[in-house]
Amino acid sequence: MVKKNSRPISPHLQVYRLPITGIISISHRMTGVMLSVGLIFFVYLLYVILAGAESYLAMQLIMQNGLFKLMYWGFIYALLFHCCHGIRHLMWDAGKGFGRETLNQYAIIELVISLVLTLIIFLFV
Repeated sequence: MVKKNSRPISPHLQVYRLPITGIISISHRMTGVMLSVGLIFFVYLLYVILAGAESYLAMQLIMQNGLFKLMYWGFIYALLFHCCHGIRHLMWDAGKGFGRETLNQYAIIELVISLVLTLIIFLFV
């Protein structure tokens, strides 16, 4: 006779709802990767500038493409989101903000502030 397993089965990914703090944590890791790739691209842009006027003009033409502008603003958002999340971690290091409601409130505040800062930069640049 085969013995049945009495342990609970974890919910399927389509059923399980990730909490906001989990989404923020995953987003923080994703923005970190985006920043790493963006910094490599930034170093390449510095190299192009050093290569001379012709290279710089060619790079400017390429950067006028909408996809590159979207990548540029995505990099700015990733930088601001990563910074806001870093400030949240500093608060945790100080021993504040570990309550369940506080965790969710700070996660939403973090999202809102990073979006607002990106919008402010977009409007004034």
